[in-house]
Amino acid sequence: MGSAPHLVEDFQGVLQVYSDGSVLRSTTLPFHIPLHDDGSVVWKDFLFHKHHNLHLRLYKPVVPPTKGNLPILFYFHGGGFCVGSRTWPNCHNCCLRLASGLGALVVAPDFRLAPEHRLPAAVEDAVSSLKWLQGQAVSEDCEAWLSEGVDLNRVFVVGDSSGGNMAHQVAVQMGAGLLELEPIRVRGFVLMAPFFGGTVRTRSEEGPSDTTFNLELFDRFWRLSIPEGGTADHPLVNPFGPSSPSLEPLKLNAILVVVGGNELLKDRAEQYAKRLKEMGKGTEYVEFKGEGHGFFTNDPYSDAATAVLLVIKCFITQNSY
Repeated sequence: MGSAPHLVEDFQGVLQVYSDGSVLRSTTLPFHIPLHDDGSVVWKDFLFHKHHNLHLRLYKPVVPPTKGNLPILFYFHGGGFCVGSRTWPNCHNCCLRLASGLGALVVAPDFRLAPEHRLPAAVEDAVSSLKWLQGQAVSEDCEAWLSEGVDLNRVFVVGDSSGGNMAHQVAVQMGAGLLELEPIRVRGFVLMAPFFGGTVRTRSEEGPSDTTFNLELFDRFWRLSIPEGGTADHPLVNPFGPSSPSLEPLKLNAILVVVGGNELLKDRAEQYAKRLKEMGKGTEYVEFKGEGHGFFTNDPYSDAATAVLLVIKCFITQNSY
């Protein structure tokens, strides 16, 4: 008889991977974040991908804008491609805050997670969620929240951590002419501490880290999510890796990169924005000194998060027309 399967990967009990390849997921989260719902935003869920049983959540401010229609913001959550959901309290609070603070209709899709579904599954699902909105826009049976009071000509994609990576992948597909979404129009992308990697460590990755978001955790997420046989220089991991296609010929929409000054991913985010600027792409980089990874998503009502909202609001205004 063989030995019983043993635990080989563990993320705080939420995700456990065993030696035989089996995966256990817990619905009990390792952290407590109280919901912050003041009633200024209403929300509801929709099935957007029947085959994969994937849902998304729409968030809409109760009070309509005094002028014009609501822009639409997609929000791709973080979690290293391995954990997270629109239903998690940090994600839910974040979307409530984005909807109320920016006066926007927020679309928060779930996506398939690794290791059961390695990359590019999450990116494919992100594209499917945008295609869902496109389908609604041309449907005679369009969801009421999308049929009036929203501006399909002002769509923005926001991604946090691994969600920021996904936002980049969507921007690349659109810039290469591989993703057609008419009649909706994506105007720009906001990458919040995008989860990029590489075989060569950066200075910030080798520096001090906090107890939760550390290099060991990030490496674990990459081990579980990178396509089989791939390395940390895979194009889905490292935008500027040796086998990554050049971004220079792409017609990229405006990109805003937001990062905390104290996080391990800072250097990669800064280098990403710098390289795009050198290519002549419309890219803005904003660093919040003293802030760590997930500072907006995990505390969207903090002073720093309020400052982030002002930056995003300015970005939306500048790229709306």
